[in-house]
Amino acid sequence: MTKKFFINISVILAFIFSLPLLQNCSEQPETPSKNETPNETRIQKFSLGLIPEQDLFSQKERYEPLARYISEKVGLNVEIKILSRYGNIIDNFVSGQLNGAFFGSFTGALAIKKLGVIPLARPVWLDGTSTYYGMIFVRKDSGIKNANDMRGKRFAFVDKATTAGWLLPLEFFHVTGIEDFNNWFAETYFAGTHEDAIYDVLNKKADIGAAKNTVFYRLAEKDSRLTDDLQILVTSPKVPSNTLAVSNKLDKSITKKLKNTLLQMEQDKQGQEILKKFKAIKFIETTVEDYAPVFEYSNTVSLDLRKYNYMNE
Repeated sequence: MTKKFFINISVILAFIFSLPLLQNCSEQPETPSKNETPNETRIQKFSLGLIPEQDLFSQKERYEPLARYISEKVGLNVEIKILSRYGNIIDNFVSGQLNGAFFGSFTGALAIKKLGVIPLARPVWLDGTSTYYGMIFVRKDSGIKNANDMRGKRFAFVDKATTAGWLLPLEFFHVTGIEDFNNWFAETYFAGTHEDAIYDVLNKKADIGAAKNTVFYRLAEKDSRLTDDLQILVTSPKVPSNTLAVSNKLDKSITKKLKNTLLQMEQDKQGQEILKKFKAIKFIETTVEDYAPVFEYSNTVSLDLRKYNYMNE
């Protein structure tokens, strides 16, 4: 029994004397990799949101080469996330699933007011424009010329988080004295994309539609029926084209690299090739002040962007 007691004591003492050694080992700093420096903040993945401006395949075809270019130049693994509806960009930022996004003008204004996102840059298209405007349109054979002619007709919006496909019609109703559009029209609905709203009117599913001019004329290049059969009744002020904006929680050095990468794309051959595929000339700086027309439209229809419920009904 005495022998057993001494054996147990020896085991305990050996364990106690080994503790400092174990502690020292656990406190040794990790050896940085060849590509890292101590205290360097690195993001392995950068989730980039895209609004459903066009169909899934068209969006991927346009943005994937740009995402690869940014990944290479900035040192991030940029992953595209194409969202099912416009307001999902706000939801995904709130839940922490996105680091940045190419916002439309209304979703950009919403994100600035609700989340404090930082706009960085937007493309200048091949025609030299960096803005777009909203349009309300009908079929030429519809006989619709004004708000009174719209009574009892069907109106196709895009989404409650778009300037062209929602805010413009609201402002139009306000100016023309349509106080309750739900009772003014026989039917109103959200088409989901600008493309769908356009084709719903073209194909007589709806009598009136609202969408952005850039999508309209991009489609018209391949389908002349849009300009042959549709008539534009109302247009909105110009607003910023889809702009890359990032979370205000993103590391400032990464934010700066992203912005500089976009603004300097046209200066290197690889960047020029990517811009060509993106159908743009270059990127230009975008600021909060560029969203002034959206803020003014919102004020006109008494819409508080900080509290606005952008979910479609």
